[in-house]
Amino acid sequence: MRIIPAIDIIDGKCVRLTKGDYNTKTIYNENPVEVAKEFEAAGIQYLHLVDLDGAKAKHIVNYKVLEQITSKTNLKIDFGGGLKSDEDLHIAFNSGARQITGGSIAVKDSEVFEGWINRYGGVKIILGADCNNEKIAVSGWQEESNMDVLPFIKSYEDKGIKYVICTDIAKDGMLEGPSFDLYKRILERSKGIKLIASGGVTSIDDLNTLEDLGCEGAIIGKALYEGHIRLRDLETYS
Repeated sequence: MRIIPAIDIIDGKCVRLTKGDYNTKTIYNENPVEVAKEFEAAGIQYLHLVDLDGAKAKHIVNYKVLEQITSKTNLKIDFGGGLKSDEDLHIAFNSGARQITGGSIAVKDSEVFEGWINRYGGVKIILGADCNNEKIAVSGWQEESNMDVLPFIKSYEDKGIKYVICTDIAKDGMLEGPSFDLYKRILERSKGIKLIASGGVTSIDDLNTLEDLGCEGAIIGKALYEGHIRLRDLETYS
């Protein structure tokens, strides 16, 4: 299973939120490149980079941070947050992203998102299926839709999506463990996807359980920044 640390960006700084609430912002480092270099030095190969300003603005904002990290590390980056147009996608890939994650766009403008899948393939385009009470959330988690997460993922599997990042918002930043039952049900229903678990990962035991369930990757955020999981603990996964 791939270990994918997260760097969330507001005003060019590395931050974390709790349950996606911008009012709970904690700044962990003024320089995200330093954080990325620390990850790489510990043997990490992947990075989940989220443009929280972009998610709010509904267009890409912090692509310069993406450029800096890709030019100064060899991390393979998936980038998300506010990608709404072909131009946003062009900027993200030109700035060094290996994959991009589309969440709100997959709900609000499925025609555009399906066009991206057809153009770039189901590997370079990741479906962001973030949910609250199993209802898909959009616009930087500020809005809840009426779409249920399991059929939502299944519908995009049928359209060619291979990678899905699923965050249970209720677990995000809470350090209470992931939504194992939800991930189990997703994998039972959508057997052709590579599921990346996100939200609530707190311990190595959590990672072992996610791997046993069949998750292809796990995103770790606050647990790393607050020392619940140490980078050296992850060496067995690299």
